[in-house]
Amino acid sequence: MILEGEHESAMRRALRLAKLAARRGEVPVGAVVVFGSRLLAVGCNQRETKHDPVAHAEIQAIRRAARKLGSWRLDGCTLYVTLEPCAMCAGACVNARIARIVYGCADPKAGYVSSLGNLASDARLNHRCEVVGGVLAAESGAALRDFFRRRRRSGGSENASDPQSGREPGA
Repeated sequence: MILEGEHESAMRRALRLAKLAARRGEVPVGAVVVFGSRLLAVGCNQRETKHDPVAHAEIQAIRRAARKLGSWRLDGCTLYVTLEPCAMCAGACVNARIARIVYGCADPKAGYVSSLGNLASDARLNHRCEVVGGVLAAESGAALRDFFRRRRRSGGSENASDPQSGREPGA
């Protein structure tokens, strides 16, 4: 098993991206794809700014990493993301052949690599990802709680109440 300290640097980068997303009015989720110690790509939520329901941080980072490598196969890569991936993003990791998913805080209402199910490690699929959860979970959860607290105080829109599907995670 890999220790949390080995993942902190990449997760801190993802947290900085999450904060950037929040400043842009997006739910604060950030993602980083690395190969060994090499940073390949980054992403943050852009659903609001792109008016795109699939513009999750993970999808942004995976697409950029594939373009950088010139291949859809991200064999040996690790995805770091501040919030447990949803079913769509877990499926994208499997399809991209991501080796490992490392996430910050759990998402009990939409997370699909451990909370509601484990799509990324399902033995029936042709590829499985190692999953490591809880890396800098407190910081990831705090970023989400702070964002939604500010949103409620300012009377933010109803449809922007959560990172993936209408609820507030990390609370």
